[in-house]
Amino acid sequence: MRLPHPRTGALFDSPVRPGSGWPGDPATARTVAAGTPAEVAALAQAVTTVGQLDAEISVCRACPRLVTWREEVATVKRKSFADQPYWGRPAPGFGDERPRILVVGLAPAANGANRTGRVFTGDRSGDFLFGSLHRTGLANQPTCTDSADGLMLNDIRVAAAVRCAPPGNAPTPAERSTCSPWLDAEWRLVGAHVRVIVALGGFAWQVALSLIRRAGGAVGTPAPKFGHGATASLSTPDGELTLLGCFHPSQQNTFTGRLTPAMMDDVFTRARAMAGR
Repeated sequence: MRLPHPRTGALFDSPVRPGSGWPGDPATARTVAAGTPAEVAALAQAVTTVGQLDAEISVCRACPRLVTWREEVATVKRKSFADQPYWGRPAPGFGDERPRILVVGLAPAANGANRTGRVFTGDRSGDFLFGSLHRTGLANQPTCTDSADGLMLNDIRVAAAVRCAPPGNAPTPAERSTCSPWLDAEWRLVGAHVRVIVALGGFAWQVALSLIRRAGGAVGTPAPKFGHGATASLSTPDGELTLLGCFHPSQQNTFTGRLTPAMMDDVFTRARAMAGR
């Protein structure tokens, strides 16, 4: 049954069909969908623009378990969102295409980005993150309710290591490996501008180190360890950059006070200074 988008009122299926008019959908009905890890690698290597990358990410079907889960959630839905259509597809990166700061997270939330179609949008983790970006001058507004809410980022881009919502918020090693060429391609297209990578959590920290190694950069030995506020200087073919750690804005961290708004604001204030903003 088609349901109205919560902001525009236009009717959509769940999951949303590519090219059907969903706000911010980068794909069309003709966008090529990867169906295997080898196809992900080939398509990612061939993309030449961020728009093309976002479109191909948004229709990827290479991980059967993740496809089944994201579409099941989009069909069953959380009770509080039962009157809304769900995106039910991978969430591409969001923000500036020439960012000086890149934020790396783990994966979309089942009833967050998997519902809204925009990474870190529609759940309390996103509220916490984008609220901080607004307070530190990196976003034009503190709210992130849906993909048509007018949110824009300044000199910053947000991306997930795994683009589909995983069961239990835990992608398998094979799923992480299958998805990594998308992040490699994103880095190839935007990395020359990036001076700071903010890693949201220990997993994202490791993802960032692996990303820089695959891109031909240098990571010291022993590898730098994650911590909130920890930094590491990394060398890349495009120059030096800083990896900056931040606790993930999950409810386990924000509800317990392990991560406070002031702590996250401090991270992004430092990131702005390091990036030369």
